[in-house]
Amino acid sequence: MLSKILLYYKFQPIADPKAVMLWQRDLCESLGLKGRILISEHGINGTVGGRMDACKIYARKTREYFKPMEFKWSEGGAEDFPKLSVKVRDEIVAFGAPGELKVDESGVIGGGVHLKPEEVNKLVEERGEEVVFFDGRNAMEAQIGKFKNAVVPDVSTTHDFIAELDSGKYDWMKDKPVVSYCTGGIRCEVLSSLMKNRGFEEVYQIDGGIVRYGEKYGNSGLWEGSLYVFDRRMHMEFEGGEFTQLGRCAHCGSETNDFHNCGNQACRKQTLMCPECASSVGHCGDKDCAEIVAASGR
Repeated sequence: MLSKILLYYKFQPIADPKAVMLWQRDLCESLGLKGRILISEHGINGTVGGRMDACKIYARKTREYFKPMEFKWSEGGAEDFPKLSVKVRDEIVAFGAPGELKVDESGVIGGGVHLKPEEVNKLVEERGEEVVFFDGRNAMEAQIGKFKNAVVPDVSTTHDFIAELDSGKYDWMKDKPVVSYCTGGIRCEVLSSLMKNRGFEEVYQIDGGIVRYGEKYGNSGLWEGSLYVFDRRMHMEFEGGEFTQLGRCAHCGSETNDFHNCGNQACRKQTLMCPECASSVGHCGDKDCAEIVAASGR
């Protein structure tokens, strides 16, 4: 039986997030779907996988409440997720600024201008090197793939972005056309509004994120490398054009796109490691972690 993974989000006011959570949990359980869904007063953010027919039913029923809702279809299935998790949170993207985000039935208020993939390329053709691509993901994700010449903020979690924006590091971009981007677009819905609130004048976001851009241009556009994804696949590659390998093993420097958890159970930092170093070294590279892993006999 053919299976798929659905990626989706919708910003709209939700009067009773707990009721929506219970409905979504029951719906997914009845269809045998697994994955992760977050719900807040601002909307819903989910990634679920299962049989193709079950995914179609899920999409149809979810659109009855969240409309319009766009779903991105990806390869995979329920087996790519350890379980089903449906939770209510203050934010569906954890920037740590729930009070700053404003939404209405049309989505985020005061966010960046949405650009379709072809409009992104047109902007670059017209404005050239003036255009700045700004990575809205964790810096780790950019190790294996990013837009060419993109600015990659030094952040480990989404929570770190506000301090980064307030630090003054990126003030030089405030009068430039800035194209924010992330995996499926949701992080940039919030990030672009936070940037606009802080004086960035011309902010854009890619409609559908890297996923939509990669579907349109593959490896023949402005994207290079692999895309980090939040399921057991860990990364995916786009078809078409010449693939550029960006990922390098943290220990030997050989080409790899594979992240491994540090062997130190107290660390578990995801680190790029080739198969040989993952088995022989097994730690993130930190001296303390190396000593702990060595003492454990790995």
